[in-house]
Amino acid sequence: MAMASMPAASVFCVLLYFGYACAYVRPPARSMLSFSHHSASDTDPQQVHISLVGENYMRITWVTKSNDVPSAVEYGTSPGAYISSAEGEITKYSYMLYKSGYIHHTVIGPLEADKTYYYRCGGYGPEYSFKTPPSQFPISFAVVGDLGQTEWTSSTLEHIQNFKYDVLLLPGDLAYADYRQHLWDSFGHLVEPLASSRPWMVTEGNHEIEKLPLFTRSFDAFNARWRMPFEESGSKSNLYYSFEVAGVHIIMLGSYAEYGKNSDQYKWLQANLSKIDRRRTPWLIVIFHAPWYNSNTAHQGEGDDMMAAMEPLLYAAKVDMVFAGHVHAYERFTRVYRRNINPCGAIHITIGDGGNKEGLASEFSDPHPQWSLFREASFGHGELTIYNISHAHWSWHRNDDDRPVEVDEVWITSLINSKTCTNM
Repeated sequence: MAMASMPAASVFCVLLYFGYACAYVRPPARSMLSFSHHSASDTDPQQVHISLVGENYMRITWVTKSNDVPSAVEYGTSPGAYISSAEGEITKYSYMLYKSGYIHHTVIGPLEADKTYYYRCGGYGPEYSFKTPPSQFPISFAVVGDLGQTEWTSSTLEHIQNFKYDVLLLPGDLAYADYRQHLWDSFGHLVEPLASSRPWMVTEGNHEIEKLPLFTRSFDAFNARWRMPFEESGSKSNLYYSFEVAGVHIIMLGSYAEYGKNSDQYKWLQANLSKIDRRRTPWLIVIFHAPWYNSNTAHQGEGDDMMAAMEPLLYAAKVDMVFAGHVHAYERFTRVYRRNINPCGAIHITIGDGGNKEGLASEFSDPHPQWSLFREASFGHGELTIYNISHAHWSWHRNDDDRPVEVDEVWITSLINSKTCTNM
């Protein structure tokens, strides 16, 4: 009998005492995507993406070459029938010799939950549509970090698009522009098909810093292009904020903002956690860039100081899950606290494997630490579906010869429903 043909990339996994280890033969690296000059008119909306703002509102962001375009969004629940409209604001920035297009930010709403809306930007151009998240469980999140703009990025985005997610969560390192500002524009074009139809909630990574001493400030491009609902959550900075969707409270922290006990971010986190009503939002998720737990040899110890300052706050608040990026690999940990297995600690997941230009971090420490349950250096994305107040399902999908292959999955019980942890 003829053997079935094997894909160019192959894998075998061994169940070890402390978890899975996979000997995955990775396909070769892929090149950066190339983008032809965009020939849109000066008034055409470009790089359209949306993000959640408070309860029942959405921010629409887009770029035009001309400022002779109103920052207006017309919208409605039927194609071509725009019964509502809202006005926004324009910003732009310069970076050395580069001058950005005119960046429009317009908040629309109130909107109904779990409903498709059709919209047009600036009173001109094509019609877009998005679906609002549900107001109650179940709700699904796509989770991916360190995207970049390579052929692997394109594969990852295609797989995510096939997942019927409600919100995308991105723990930093978006465009990998690294001072080359035109790459922010090409990234906006690349993600527009997804980011214009579902809300993308992001936080900053090290590749967003882009500071040139005496010439530019940190995060100029990130803050101008990817405005998040920081003011609505009482934050003073776009680098850290929170939002609620369905029954989930999500906190986006800044690995590259001050986080010591006297910092604005630390004080904001304390206040934010103290206001959470776990009857209203029984699930609590935290996202930042540099991982606190990491058995990869890359970026060892870079999150230690932030962990020392903030992990006690997260533990006391019974945070369910923590997502990070930065390390270009996938790793899932058991519930941990202070570097020990703890049934009342958070599950930490590193997912910095979206497809960046720097390649994968393929070396892990040996021996395999007890609190690391699964680790593999491959590009891919994660899918989190929270079904009810007590149970959620997480899965990681590897980009295997352009096919999304589920390699790791686990059912998760919320800590607020844990008898072990309720009397902490």
